[in-house]
Amino acid sequence: MEPVTFSESGGVRYLHFGTELIQGAMRLRDPDEIYLEYNQQMMAWLLFLETKPGMKLAQLGLGTGALTKFTHRHCPAVKTTVIELNPAVIVSARSMFYTPEDDRRLNTLQVDAKKFVEDSQYQHYFDAVQVDLYDAICDGPSASSLDFYRGCHNILKDTGVLTVNLFSRHKSFNLNLQNICDAFENRVLLFPESHDCNVVAIVFKGPPLNVEWKDISRRAKLIMDKTGLPTQTWASGLNRENARQETSLSI
Repeated sequence: MEPVTFSESGGVRYLHFGTELIQGAMRLRDPDEIYLEYNQQMMAWLLFLETKPGMKLAQLGLGTGALTKFTHRHCPAVKTTVIELNPAVIVSARSMFYTPEDDRRLNTLQVDAKKFVEDSQYQHYFDAVQVDLYDAICDGPSASSLDFYRGCHNILKDTGVLTVNLFSRHKSFNLNLQNICDAFENRVLLFPESHDCNVVAIVFKGPPLNVEWKDISRRAKLIMDKTGLPTQTWASGLNRENARQETSLSI
């Protein structure tokens, strides 16, 4: 297991795995805010799925708990299962980044994400899955095989959305993107590259999706108004970044 270390600068606390590379961040004056842009974009499944009682979300990779805290606060109908292999990350998320303890809406499992997606009890179980799996080297996601992404497909319900944090300026990017496309029949959208070369993919399972961009913009504004998440550029960024989606979103 990588050692878990911390730093602080300008009112922001950072998580590291024994190196200078940043694994997550939290603004101290607003611990429940999602501070990093790519982390914010990992919540983009909200553009396409209405939260409702009994909805289930899987977060593969805990980090600072930014996604966990946001969902726990702003999506009270959602039951979240967090998958994190490193016990020190679980402890630090709670003690240093104020992630809530498990309760009826939050369950944290110390298990390998690659094994978790193969567990038959979770097949067709989740409405949305978020994947943010990196190690200390940060040379691409630590789970990237076709079998892994097929597992992500299998744990989603018949209609579901996956978001994945990818590293755009590394050889791992094309491999991951190809495996995601193969596992999900090319139903993939990409956000524009954000800071530190992060690119978030939004991946769809289920019936074909056809929606006007104005409706996506309207949904993004509703999310921003309700949660404070800065979503104002999401629709325009997705429209600009993805070919053959100029007039409407069809995937």
